[in-house]
Amino acid sequence: MATSSDTVYLTTAQAIIRWLSNQFIQIDGQEMRLCGGGFGIFGHGNVTCLGEALNSARDELPLYRGQNEQSMGFAAAGYAKQWLRQRFMFCTASAGPGTANLLTAAGLAHANRLPMLMLCGDTFITRLPDPVLQQMENFSDPTFGVNDAFKPVVRYWDRITHPAQVLQSLPNAIATMLDPADCGPAFLGLPQDVQGWTYDYPVKFFEKKVHRIRRQAPDADEIADAAVALTQAKRPMIIAGGGVQYSKAVSELTSFAETHQIPVVETIAGRANLLATHPLNIGPIGVTGSDSANAIAEKADVIVAIGTRLQDFTTGSWTAFAKDAQFISLNAARHDAGKHMSLPVVGDAKLSIAALGEAVDYRAPDSWVSLAREERSKWDAYVAENVSYGNRPNSYAQAIGVVNDLCDPRDRVVAAAGGLPAEVTANWRTLDIGTVDVEFGFSCMGYEIAGAWGARIAQKQQEPDQDTITFCGDGSYLMLNSDIYSSVLSQMKLIILVLDNGGFAVINKLQNNTGNESFNNLIADCPTIAEPFGVDFAAHAASMGAATEKVSNPAELAEAFKRAKASDKTFVIVMDVDPYEGWTTEGHAWWEVGTPHVTENEKVRQAHVDWEATREKQRRGV
Repeated sequence: MATSSDTVYLTTAQAIIRWLSNQFIQIDGQEMRLCGGGFGIFGHGNVTCLGEALNSARDELPLYRGQNEQSMGFAAAGYAKQWLRQRFMFCTASAGPGTANLLTAAGLAHANRLPMLMLCGDTFITRLPDPVLQQMENFSDPTFGVNDAFKPVVRYWDRITHPAQVLQSLPNAIATMLDPADCGPAFLGLPQDVQGWTYDYPVKFFEKKVHRIRRQAPDADEIADAAVALTQAKRPMIIAGGGVQYSKAVSELTSFAETHQIPVVETIAGRANLLATHPLNIGPIGVTGSDSANAIAEKADVIVAIGTRLQDFTTGSWTAFAKDAQFISLNAARHDAGKHMSLPVVGDAKLSIAALGEAVDYRAPDSWVSLAREERSKWDAYVAENVSYGNRPNSYAQAIGVVNDLCDPRDRVVAAAGGLPAEVTANWRTLDIGTVDVEFGFSCMGYEIAGAWGARIAQKQQEPDQDTITFCGDGSYLMLNSDIYSSVLSQMKLIILVLDNGGFAVINKLQNNTGNESFNNLIADCPTIAEPFGVDFAAHAASMGAATEKVSNPAELAEAFKRAKASDKTFVIVMDVDPYEGWTTEGHAWWEVGTPHVTENEKVRQAHVDWEATREKQRRGV
């Protein structure tokens, strides 16, 4: 590279990596790089130019070798969640199928509002060698390719067609990823020729920059409207979402609830906003919630929703609340703050909670708070029985109870897809703030291990003596397990519980609950499988370098978990669980799913009638 007094002559790829390595952020008084590094799988579309640049910055931006592009994206999401969206990782993949494999991960990051930067190979901008290897030719629009498929699933998208464009595109991408309202994945398509093209970049562009995440103050009139509504409440309730943690507003939430004696329920993303033992924590709400939270939700007349997008598993497809209940929504994003004719308070959660607290002189009626606590006490008793074990089949809940009893309060717990998110949400008793990651925004099978790997990389930078524990079903394991190998290679220890129920058991349960016969979900119920058999998950995980054990029951699981905690490398514990018995049967709000309006199957017809009977409780947009 060449330099003058005010410019430096670099390739596009070199400029991108040099700029990224000079972006910093201050977190809790400590200055660190904004980008924690990246995950990469090289191919011809990114190895020669971007690979050269990354190798030169290997100390500043460590690159973790991926095994699967989708899992790299999941790992980046897990990393960003652990850092509460204050730091991110990039993912780089080659042109064509390598990049296409990141689409699902981009959707996960978008749904969960998580920052992730994708630096992906693209076809040649000159088109001189077209059609090239792995190019998808569009006969009517030669500019339209695989990378355009990312436009619906990212918050920022650009294709770099000239080296100078990164001068604007990189700051725009970072600004998007750090914006509390617009936060999400950013995608930069890097044509193979442009990556190596050169430009005289201003030296000033690469100067160190320390970023801050904006805290938007709420509008005074919106606070005033919210205060009027809240002071008129007879049965108020707070729904605490994941945005509370991203805003670092847990102490403000706790103080607000205690001052005004308002019961708090948690969304799936908001699990671990309050300790399980907090007297105002009434439990998780919604489809995978608790009887306690759902009982007060249907009676509440004013609902303060903080940092939640109010998705269907929170709202019971909008049947969980009284039709005339008034919502007050505190949210950084205007799109979320106005749902269902909420009184919107658009702003940072930390600042908005404080402003609303100052604006109201109010305390919820003692009788309402007592009722909420009574409901929580009953739910606690149910959970205690549900997670206990003895003379009955192995269940998810029992495994969750074992880990909950033996883990350290600061250990991180991860779950994502199948039946485990519901079981963890309902049965896990929060031991410390911000220690639960149930990925149920996109609910992606395969996040369990890959996301946990990314979370552990971040956790090791923050709390190296703690563990990342992930609950994984057999279906998710078979879909994406290669980051067991990644975790061993990178010395990022995970504790992985593989709970084997012989297939997609929770979807089999839904199938049965809607009147249908078991079909194509459990391995034993697949007509195309002549001789069903199970997988030796312990042996498979051992082949990737993990320590493994197969246990027969929760008592054995407890002893194995103790050994896993003492281990210095990834430890996989496998236990069979019953696909039919042992599900958490309480705590479920209604969930809208499509059922056949016409069928010759009487069981399916009756299930449709029964399912639709609850629709009368559904709020219709107001």
